[in-house]
Amino acid sequence: MQAVLVLEDGTILEGEGFGAEGEVFGEAVFNTSMSGYQEALTDPSYKGQILTLTYPLIGNYGVNRDDFESEKIQVEGFAVRENCHKPSHHASNSTIDRFLSDQGIPGISGIDTRALTIRMRAQGTMKAMLKTSSEKIDTDGLVESVRQSPHITEMDLVHQVTTKELKRRDIGAKLNVAVLDCGMKLGIENSLLQRSVNVMVVPASTPAKDILALGADGMLVTNGPGDPTRADYVIKTIADLKEELPIFGICFGNQLTSLALGAETYKLKFGHRGSNQPVKDLATGRVYITSQNHGFAVDAESLDGTGLEVSHINLNDQTVEGVRHKELPIATVQYHPEANPGPKDSAYLFDEFIKVIEEEKK
Repeated sequence: MQAVLVLEDGTILEGEGFGAEGEVFGEAVFNTSMSGYQEALTDPSYKGQILTLTYPLIGNYGVNRDDFESEKIQVEGFAVRENCHKPSHHASNSTIDRFLSDQGIPGISGIDTRALTIRMRAQGTMKAMLKTSSEKIDTDGLVESVRQSPHITEMDLVHQVTTKELKRRDIGAKLNVAVLDCGMKLGIENSLLQRSVNVMVVPASTPAKDILALGADGMLVTNGPGDPTRADYVIKTIADLKEELPIFGICFGNQLTSLALGAETYKLKFGHRGSNQPVKDLATGRVYITSQNHGFAVDAESLDGTGLEVSHINLNDQTVEGVRHKELPIATVQYHPEANPGPKDSAYLFDEFIKVIEEEKK
C-alpha cells in the first residue's frame, strides 16, 4: 500500500502505507519517547493530530490492552520510520498494522522521521494530511487541500473525547473525587483509585451545581486535546468551583484552571511531547524527569492579579510547568504525574492532592 504525508509548507513524503486505507487531516506533531507507542496512540490528548515518533523501530513489542490509555486509538494518523511486522512480547496479541487497520487509522512507514522532526522543530508544528491507498497516489492539489483544512486552534476537540455520561467507581471510600473529563488518560483514574478514593468521572460540559450535587470533596481537571480557550464551558465550571472545592489540574487541566482564574495561554512552537522533560519544583529546588504531551502553555506574565503563582518550570525552555494559588486549595501541573509512558517520579502529586482534600474537609 502506498502512502504520502503532506505538510502545509509544501513538503511531500512518500512511504509505505500500513493500517487502514484512507485520508486524514490533522496537526503534525512529534514525540521523542523511546517506548510507549500504545499509550501514545490511545492518549485522547492526540485527538486532531498526526503523530510522528522519533524512535526508529515501532511495534517491536506488539499490542496489548493493558497499556491502553483510553478505549481506542485517538490519533488521526501515525508516522514511523520502521513498522515491525513480527513483534516479540509475551503479552502481545496484535501487531501495530492490525491495530490501526481494525480501528480505521492510516499509517505511513519508511520515511525519515528524524529529518521530519528537524523540519517541525524549525518550522513549528504544521497542518498535514496522511493518505494511504492501494493505488498510485496523485499528489496534485494535496498541499492546497492541507492549507485549506482547519487549524487546531479553530476546533473544540474536547467534546469528541470526553465521557458522554457519569461514570462512578465507588470503592466504599470516605472521599469522593470528581474528575472533569476533558480527554482523561486511564492512568489518572487508576492513580486516584490506588489512593482509596471514590472516583466520579463527569462529562466536560457538566456545570458546577451538578458536580456539587454529587457530593464531591475535590475535583481533578484532566488532560485533553487542542486549544484550551475553545473549551469555554469547562473554564466556566472551574471558575464557579474555585472557592467551593480543592482543585488539581493536569496538563490541559493546568491551562484551563489558569484561564478560569484570569490568566492567559499561548501556543508553543512545537510543543513538549516525550518522557524525559526536566521540570524544576521552585519550592524545593528539586528537578524531576517528566512525561509530557502538550502544545500550549500558560503565560507566566499573565498570572499577575490572578492569585496564582508559578510553582514549576521547564528547564529546557523556562515555560510554566505548574501553578498554585496563594490562598485557595488549587494546584496544577503541565506534565503527567501518572506518566504512562514515562517516569513515575511525580506520582506523589496525587498523594498531595488527597491530603489537601482531607485537610479541607476537617
